[in-house]
Amino acid sequence: MHMGEPEKLYPAHFVIVGCGRLGSILASELSQKGSRVVLIDRDQRSFSLLDARFSGFRLTGDAVEVEVLQSADLAEAGCLLATTEKDTINLMVAQVAKVVFSVPKVLARVYDPKRGILYRKFGIETICPTSLAAQEFLRVISPERGLP
Repeated sequence: MHMGEPEKLYPAHFVIVGCGRLGSILASELSQKGSRVVLIDRDQRSFSLLDARFSGFRLTGDAVEVEVLQSADLAEAGCLLATTEKDTINLMVAQVAKVVFSVPKVLARVYDPKRGILYRKFGIETICPTSLAAQEFLRVISPERGLP
């Protein structure tokens, strides 16, 4: 890095599995920040959720298949984000990314908080929207905010 050059906050190459609301937002934001992004989804129509800012690559295929992950250059990725609507798919893809492709940073969305324990046993970081929403509800209704 040269003097005066801004420090890179993100890996140079991301693979995102799932082009739903979450995956499409992440893909657009990360590609705008200068990262190379490969977005995988089984349904080509899902890519219509991407906004005009997305400058990455779209790959139609099933990310459970190793060949699809190879096509996304997963071995070169600094991070895999598993964002599908299915916990089991996210776990499977995340585990393959970590074990087979040795991706340094692997994160998976998991809706069932109990499954997060299983993910962590495999060394996979998780984001649980269910737990995050519960925490936020409890924060908003907390007595410190003047509510009963």
